[in-house]
Amino acid sequence: MERAGTNPIFLAAGAAVLVFSLLGTAALTGALPSANTAPGAAAAKAKCVNCGAIESIRAVQVQGDTSGVGAVAGGVAGGLVGNQFGHGGTRTLLTIGGAAGGAYAGNAIEKNMKTHTAWRVSVRMDDGTLRTLSRSAQPPFAVGDRVRITDSAGIERV
Repeated sequence: MERAGTNPIFLAAGAAVLVFSLLGTAALTGALPSANTAPGAAAAKAKCVNCGAIESIRAVQVQGDTSGVGAVAGGVAGGLVGNQFGHGGTRTLLTIGGAAGGAYAGNAIEKNMKTHTAWRVSVRMDDGTLRTLSRSAQPPFAVGDRVRITDSAGIERV
């Protein structure tokens, strides 16, 4: 009497179906890398941490720093004018008031004379943060342009 058993060909076929089913499931779920994945593909997909899109460009007036020359000149002129009026204690009070008012006015005039235009460029970074940089010259970019912020706080197109 022959012994009834499973033919080895059926065992091999069953094992092959099981292995191919597991491989197919792994490939479909992403557990198995696909054949299209190049070795440098992960590096190419890495995000640029200093990149973003320009959200706004605004021209703003920036008042310059004062050196004190305007305040001194204004104070002297105001003191001289104040000294021309009144007698005694009144003259002293008008001289001090003229010097103080002249110093304030001279400082304000100097600030206005040193006012310049600066451009504020707001960049929405890829990580969602907003960075605003100041430039002394009008930038050659437009709203929506993709840019990279460099180490020197400069901006360059991507």
